[in-house]
Amino acid sequence: MAAALQTNIKFPAATFGALTKQSSHAPFRVRCVAVNSAGKKRYNITLLPGDGIGPEVISIAKNVLKQAGSLEGLEFSFKEMHVGGAALDLVGVPLPEETVSAAKESDAVLLGAIGGYKWDKNEKHLKPETGLLQLRAALKVFANLRPATVLPQLVDASTLKREVAEGVDLMVVRELTGGIYFGVPRGIKTNENGEEVGYNTEVYAAHEIDRIARVAFETARKRRGKLCSVDKANVLDASILWRRRVTALAAEYPDVELSHMYVDNAAMQLVRDPKQFDTIVTNNIFGDILSDEASMITGSIGMLPSASLSDSGPGLFEPIHGSAPDIAGQDKANPLATILSAAMLLKYGLGEEKAAKRIEDAVLGALNKGFRTGDIYSAGTKLVGCKEMGEEVLKSVDSHVQASV
Repeated sequence: MAAALQTNIKFPAATFGALTKQSSHAPFRVRCVAVNSAGKKRYNITLLPGDGIGPEVISIAKNVLKQAGSLEGLEFSFKEMHVGGAALDLVGVPLPEETVSAAKESDAVLLGAIGGYKWDKNEKHLKPETGLLQLRAALKVFANLRPATVLPQLVDASTLKREVAEGVDLMVVRELTGGIYFGVPRGIKTNENGEEVGYNTEVYAAHEIDRIARVAFETARKRRGKLCSVDKANVLDASILWRRRVTALAAEYPDVELSHMYVDNAAMQLVRDPKQFDTIVTNNIFGDILSDEASMITGSIGMLPSASLSDSGPGLFEPIHGSAPDIAGQDKANPLATILSAAMLLKYGLGEEKAAKRIEDAVLGALNKGFRTGDIYSAGTKLVGCKEMGEEVLKSVDSHVQASV
C-alpha cells in the first residue's frame, strides 16, 4: 500500500483544559507519519505489558486506543515485546536488545507495569526495575509528566477531607534520567574498619536542569501560570545549583509565577493544602516520591497516567501504579490509569488531541455511569472488574458523548 509522509510537530500540552499559548522555547519533536491510500495516518506502537497486572491493563488500553483511533482516522500497528520480569524469565535479562530496537523504531511506547516478589532477591542488574531504568536511558526520555487531578466523581475516594481534595489539579514535572538514581560513584564497599558502606551520588549538570525547567515553565504556561520548584537547597549542593538555574530561566517566562519550596515542606503542603499547587518541577528522587504522594490525593494510584518525553524520538507512556502481583490475573486491576496513559500517548506522543479527548471523555463517561473497580469503589456505585471497566470505557468511546468533568 502506497504511503505518503507528512510532518507532525508536537509541543508538550497540559492535561485537562490546558491553554494553548506557545513559545519559541517549547521543546518539540518532528516525526514522519505514514498515511495510507485511504487517507488514514498510521503509527507504530510498541506495547510492553511487563509483569503482574501489566498484561491485563495493556490489553484493555490497546483496544481503547484502537477504537478511539479508528473513529478519528488513525491506524495503529502494534508490536508486543518483553521487559522486566517477563523478559528475565524468557531470555535472562530485564531489557532485551530486541525490545530496545522495537521501542526506538516506534512512534510511541506504552508500558504496563514492571516488577514482582518473584524477582526481589535477584542481583541488582537482574532486577525487573533495572530494565525500566535502562529503557528510559535508551530512549533518552528526561521529562516525566505526572498529572494528579481529583475528579468530582471520585472526590470521596480521597483519603483527605472533601474540602481539601476537591478541585485539586496539579502536574508534577520530574527530571527522569539524572540525579541520585544514575549518579556515579555508587556502590557498596567495605571501609577500613571492615564495615560495609553503601553510597550514591546526587549530581546534575546545568544543561540537565535547564532542559527540565524549560519543560516545566512551558507546562505551567499552558496551565494556570504557576510553577513551584522543589529542592533541598539548604543542605544539598546539587539543589543549590538547581535553584540557581531555575531562577535564572524565570526571566524568560515573565508570565509564569515562580516559587521555590524545600522538599520536606512540599511533602507536608501536598496533604495540607494541595490546591495551592499548579505545576511542580523537581529532581528525579524528589519527583518519584512527591508524585506518588500526589496520586493518593486523587483517591487511587490506579487512576493516574504519566508521560516521559525526550527531545526527539518516541515517548514512553505508563501508569504510575506498580505491578500489583497480589491481584494479578484476578480481574481486579483498575485499567483507567493505563487507558489514560494511552490518551497521553495520543496527545503528547503523536499530537492526536481529538483521539486523546475521546478517551478522556470515555473514562469520565464510565465514571459518570457509576462503574468502579475495587480501589475506587464506594457505596452507591457499581463494583466491576478490570475487563468490565474496559468494556464500559469502550462503549463510551463509541458513543462519544461529551462527559462532564
